[in-house]
Amino acid sequence: MAQSQTDIAVIGAGPQALTLVTHVLQKKAKLRDRIQVFDPSGTWMTQWQQQFAAQEIAGLRSPAVHHPDPDAHALRTFAEGRYDELHPPYDRPGTRLFQAFCDTVVQRWQVRNYVVPAAVTRLEPLQKRPARFRLTLSTEETVLARRVVLAAGGGQPYRPDWVKQINATYPPERLCHASQIRLPALSSLAGETVLIVGSGLTSGHLAVGAVKRGANVVMMARRTFQEKLFDAEPGWLGPKYLKGFHAEPDMQARWQMVQQARNGGSLTPEMMTQLRRLERQGQLTVYEHCQVAKAEWKGEAWKVCCDNYSVHDCLAHQPIHRVWLATGTTLDIQTHPLLADVWKHYPIATVNGLPILDEHLRWPGCELFLMGPWAALRVGPVARNLFGGKLASDRIVPALTKATLSFA
Repeated sequence: MAQSQTDIAVIGAGPQALTLVTHVLQKKAKLRDRIQVFDPSGTWMTQWQQQFAAQEIAGLRSPAVHHPDPDAHALRTFAEGRYDELHPPYDRPGTRLFQAFCDTVVQRWQVRNYVVPAAVTRLEPLQKRPARFRLTLSTEETVLARRVVLAAGGGQPYRPDWVKQINATYPPERLCHASQIRLPALSSLAGETVLIVGSGLTSGHLAVGAVKRGANVVMMARRTFQEKLFDAEPGWLGPKYLKGFHAEPDMQARWQMVQQARNGGSLTPEMMTQLRRLERQGQLTVYEHCQVAKAEWKGEAWKVCCDNYSVHDCLAHQPIHRVWLATGTTLDIQTHPLLADVWKHYPIATVNGLPILDEHLRWPGCELFLMGPWAALRVGPVARNLFGGKLASDRIVPALTKATLSFA
């Protein structure tokens, strides 16, 4: 079995991983030949692009200054002659523009061949070789690494309790989590009623896609649909709110701040306008403060009962042909499939599923760094966003480039 070595192993090749690598190279070009990135696709940003294509997302929710290049103005410069693809306010880029820009980032920083086409299936800290890791790949090869950065997103699709209580077998495509849905693969939904559960932007994308294919759509949320430009207030993108967040020593209080700032899902003003139009046209029905209590598969369609039936029987007499769960993900670092061996050797404190990392987003006791949603207790509510990748890189890069900050 082949075994190679690298200094820095990055797991995942999405926008946060690309952000980290460009920032490392900007700080210390000598590390150029000492980084390997592992992703099943073998290319940068593939999963991100597939997710956007699957939900037919035309544009990003974040401003033009948020992207993987260390130069904040690089995207605006790249967009010269394509300014119609930057949308007000904050010049939010269209999906095609952003993808084309990221391709040039990969090219300019010469990192195209960094990505190894393999998934990491196991991550083991090696006790006999201090601060080293063994990565087992889907190709059955193993790689030794001195430092590891986990930048592969995270979380398991959240399925409400009523889904777990369904006993009968049903065609799997008739009840799907949003992460399983590929709109372009659904040629026609004419004559079907689709129930979409959830109130975030994903629910809006799915509703628009289903109506486009001829479906009658019902959107259901346990609260009022919220209209917000960003998923967290702009104050979280700078010192305005982050200063108070970082000054809070109690990690439980920080977790509460993250929850309150994100406040569940929300819809952009553009999406809200689209949905209201579809509602006026009779192609969409919206139920707020309403949850599914029970769903039964009746051979051809679902019979769905809501928890508010004393007020209305919104779905009780309406056959539902498909149920789509836009219910997000749950985060529990203790059940992360890659981290079982790390837990065994380095158990750490957590708050509601999130790890308490050190100031450099390092797992206490070893040279494993975490990005994305796992870093929220240090980075704040935007940890999973593009700008969260920049904030995380600002913390991780010094520990990777300065010997004085390294355990290894």
